[in-house]
Amino acid sequence: MEKAQIYKLLAEFWNNDMPFNKLVGFNITRFDNEDSEVRFHWQDQLVGNPMQKILHGGVTAAVLDLVGGVVAAGNIIEQLDDPITPQVIQHSLRNLSTIDLRTDFLRPGRGEEFIATARIIRSGSKVAVTRMELHNELGVHIAFGTGTYMVG
Repeated sequence: MEKAQIYKLLAEFWNNDMPFNKLVGFNITRFDNEDSEVRFHWQDQLVGNPMQKILHGGVTAAVLDLVGGVVAAGNIIEQLDDPITPQVIQHSLRNLSTIDLRTDFLRPGRGEEFIATARIIRSGSKVAVTRMELHNELGVHIAFGTGTYMVG
């Protein structure tokens, strides 16, 4: 199985079969071992401050965590040797988890669509560190974060 095909299948799985991602509408639109992107649309149930109609901070942190974890997963996949089977993928991703997540809120989360991106800062055999950003559809920078992930 080619790595590009693996990325596509994993994105489809995480988009369609993870209840939380479906609940909030997170959609992984791109990822590999260098960067990733998650998009979602404004929904009234994601409001954190009804008076200002802004995105809940927990949703902001959650999307940054997801996009960071996705690019960390890309680094795990990139290190796999052929042949890559579904069992190898499942075994390789079994320990993927968040160790630490820092979220810095820059501006209120206003917009119709939100785009979270991440890139890898460092990837080792046990730990990966990512840098994440959240913007709205106008390019307004809402938040950024740093995530540390267990990868091995």
